[in-house]
Amino acid sequence: MYCYYTAFIIFFLFVTGTLPTSAAPDHFLKHLKSPKPEAQEFFELTNPLPSDHLTPSCSVTVIHHSFANTINSPPFSAPYSPPSDCPPPWPRVVLQLRATSAGDQYDRIAGIWLDGSEIFRTSTAEPTESGIFWRVRKDITRYSSLLYKPEINVTMMLENVVNDIYTGVYHVHVSFLFYKENIVPDDVRFPSIISPNNKNYNLGTADVGLFQTPADLIIPISGDGKRGYWFKVESESDVHVKKVRFPKNTLQVVLELYASFHGNDEFWYSNPPNSYVQMNNLTTERGNGAYREVFVTIDGKFVGSEVVFPVIFTGGINPLFWEPVVAIGDFNLPSYDLDLTPFLGWLLDGKLHEFRIGVDDAISFWLVNANLHIWLDHGTAKVEAKSVVYNSPALTIGRQEAFRELDGAFRIKAKRKSEFAGWVKSKAGNLTTIVSQEFRVTNLIRFYFNGTQKVVKQRVKAKRDLRIRADSGNVIGRAVTRKVYPLTVITSTVPLKGDTYMQITNVSHALNERRINGDYSSILYNRQVSEGWMKVKDHSVLSGEASTWQRYNYRDEFGCYSRTVLAYNSKLVVDNTTLSCASAT
Repeated sequence: MYCYYTAFIIFFLFVTGTLPTSAAPDHFLKHLKSPKPEAQEFFELTNPLPSDHLTPSCSVTVIHHSFANTINSPPFSAPYSPPSDCPPPWPRVVLQLRATSAGDQYDRIAGIWLDGSEIFRTSTAEPTESGIFWRVRKDITRYSSLLYKPEINVTMMLENVVNDIYTGVYHVHVSFLFYKENIVPDDVRFPSIISPNNKNYNLGTADVGLFQTPADLIIPISGDGKRGYWFKVESESDVHVKKVRFPKNTLQVVLELYASFHGNDEFWYSNPPNSYVQMNNLTTERGNGAYREVFVTIDGKFVGSEVVFPVIFTGGINPLFWEPVVAIGDFNLPSYDLDLTPFLGWLLDGKLHEFRIGVDDAISFWLVNANLHIWLDHGTAKVEAKSVVYNSPALTIGRQEAFRELDGAFRIKAKRKSEFAGWVKSKAGNLTTIVSQEFRVTNLIRFYFNGTQKVVKQRVKAKRDLRIRADSGNVIGRAVTRKVYPLTVITSTVPLKGDTYMQITNVSHALNERRINGDYSSILYNRQVSEGWMKVKDHSVLSGEASTWQRYNYRDEFGCYSRTVLAYNSKLVVDNTTLSCASAT
């Protein structure tokens, strides 16, 4: 079908004017009548939580609020204290968000913070006239040290615009579900994501180590909270700073990074270089090339970075793709862990240390902040530590461009490899933590047919290797994480009568991940393919057709989980789930 549309475009351009797609992909608003008379449920395809088949011991409603015209307003805030009817500790705590909306509205980014530390980032779906609703669950057990605190605030930022044109109000209900015990079925072979098992009970606090429990202390690396606690990065030189003093009995520290991209950088992976924009006198502000890297420094020294997963929000590229199945990561944006334990040798001096977070090559705008998860040695007031390896060569990046007027190609190849090591001496012994990280990024952007067809192909391949050695030299813990993010976006634009045009798009993207943590290993394959067309006026979708196919496969030594869906014109036509490992390939 896509080849047919491409041939149609080539013919059409001979008899009509051209409409360059340099700004594509873009963000759109649906102006279509709802295909269903009743409210429709939207969802993100992901794995069930181990607690989903359990009944919570208690729950606390922390947010019940309607986000109407909240643009340029402070975030919503409410008091929080641990539930008195089921006091800690809790083996599991889950955040549950329920949301509804009806009318015309763009998708909106939202964040939730507990005592200034972000615990959840999400995006809303674009509603319909008849209304939509959705539910998201996230395991937040790793934030237990915050959940134990009485009389603190939970804060949610969701900036929305409501007027005569944008009528959708987002009604949000958030609760914390507390579980006092785990139940493991002995007679059925389930993957670990469905049934918690003592052997691989991993809270996600760190990739490896002796500390498979939530951190003793969480310190936010974030803003003042007046417009949400995230830092707003407007350019590559816009670096945000927070000073932190570490407890002298710190054993391990992991920085958890949250980042999302918006405005002119929402589709950063498709941005052409500034030379292309300037030479063709284009009005788009989406430029500066297609490479972005979120980085962290301490006292001016590089300590880690991440090329983040390219989440596509529900108004992005073609909003008809993302109903009722939203894009990968849309309802629960991922966070990224950087183990900073190798640097404790120069962080435990009792002085303030300056954290800086920025985004290489960024344009307006990114929302970033972080949490420091800190484990303490409760048996002493001070531990000994030393940093012994700091190997961080500069980013290697190559850029090629070849274009003539609106047609041409742009290539980027980038790689970074680093290794850090340091030891900490405590009552647990003298343990050395070695952190190795490397990634490679390839990006290709091509324009054809006088700039009316755009092809974007990107591939991110990353590996993080974490090892802990005892004083004897033996490796007592190791975790390896490998991730691959392939992305292809093909967009063709055809002018129609007046100021309307037709856009035909094909999107293929995936999140593939392999993890090894001691004796435990897991594999995830999560892939989406979408195709369709839409008739557009300005940024409003007037009509169109779309389909999205997705397969989610998860496997570990305890079993498998697989779900495959197909949505066509807003209707779910295929939805198959299986626990058979034969299909999880």
